[in-house]
Amino acid sequence: MSGAESFGSLFKIPELKRRILFTLGVLVVYRIGAHIPTPGIDGAALAELFEQTKGTIMGMFDMFSGGALSRATIFALGIMPYISASIILQLMTIVSPHLAQLKKEGEQGQKKITQYTRYGTIVISLVQGTGMSVALEAMKSPSGAAIVPEPGWSFRLMAVLTLTAGTAFIMWLGEQITERGIGNGISLIIFAGIVAGAPAAIFLSMDLMGTGDLSILVVLFLSVLMAGVVWAIVFTEGGQRRIPIQYAKRMVGRKMYGGQSTHLPLKVNTSGVIPPIFASSIIMLPATMAQFIDVPIMQQFAGLMQPGTLLYSLFFISAIFFFCYFYTAVIFNPTEVADNMKKNGGFIPGIRPGNKTSDYIDQILSRLTFYGAIYLSFVCILPDYLIKYFNIPFYFGGTSLLIVVGVSLDTMQQIESHLVQRNYDGFLKKGRIRGRRG
Repeated sequence: MSGAESFGSLFKIPELKRRILFTLGVLVVYRIGAHIPTPGIDGAALAELFEQTKGTIMGMFDMFSGGALSRATIFALGIMPYISASIILQLMTIVSPHLAQLKKEGEQGQKKITQYTRYGTIVISLVQGTGMSVALEAMKSPSGAAIVPEPGWSFRLMAVLTLTAGTAFIMWLGEQITERGIGNGISLIIFAGIVAGAPAAIFLSMDLMGTGDLSILVVLFLSVLMAGVVWAIVFTEGGQRRIPIQYAKRMVGRKMYGGQSTHLPLKVNTSGVIPPIFASSIIMLPATMAQFIDVPIMQQFAGLMQPGTLLYSLFFISAIFFFCYFYTAVIFNPTEVADNMKKNGGFIPGIRPGNKTSDYIDQILSRLTFYGAIYLSFVCILPDYLIKYFNIPFYFGGTSLLIVVGVSLDTMQQIESHLVQRNYDGFLKKGRIRGRRG
């Protein structure tokens, strides 16, 4: 079956067709909301201010929100409060026995954790909305125009309620996509926010080519390099180390159970895109603070921490390595895996059950995490040097490129699963699309 026929099969399955159209419809609603302004803000003055935010936390969050932050729309906070709440809940499962027990209770426990995540999202949105409204009142554009013409508690209350409601609505849209659409809703909303700015970047590049500021050879080189990076991301995100597991035979009544062989898949990049996001937020903090703190030392340090400098690269890579190991330790517990294997009569050939198995898994996982950290560092650092030395309007940074490719893989994997279940060929003639989940 050709590629065109494979994509044509998408609309031959009523359920799949309905899910795809529903997902596209929800994303259209999200993009419409990203252009509805928050009352009381001078959009032109804010846009002028955001021209100076490249390379800062505000610039990164604006990219994730698809420009909603720079326009101060009702979706200005984006989905980041939900992501922050999810990460906090995951970290708290380590120190909270109640959350740790809920995590082990399967679907019912996950529903409780999801409910707590929603509450956490509202709390974080209220805090961030309050901080944002107060900060906007104190800001002025480079030309001296006030961002908020009529500051006061009436504006703050309206802004906080509007921004919190916007984030809650985005969260609901994401859950609706996950339940009634195709793919992970939250991931697709982030995906839509990132790619929304791609057309403008393409047209800008074409204009620079027309004026001679950007040569055709540079564009061809970047296109080939981009294709190579995308291939590396696809290859690495699907990479696994499969540890063989053998289950011993056991007699239950008059029936014999067990004896089968399986494997434990360990991903090369277990932590996903979380390390680059955390590392970017921390590294960009000095540059963001320097815009509001007129202190010479702060300004000098912020200059040294600009993307493309040696100090920035060293700190960024170190932070990525730290969060790779930290987050992998949070979401994957070798001791728990080894205990579950032992309880079910499973063992790794040549390795004793219990502590030896745990140490063996931990050793392999540490090596994979090291390679994964190198891969993430390369993908995230490369765009900074392309921007510096080629002087181009590079739109997709490393973190955003990881998100776009990863979400695309996951969504295509789900679509292919629907096709294969109904006796249609998938997108590939040989093999299957392997998403980040493996």
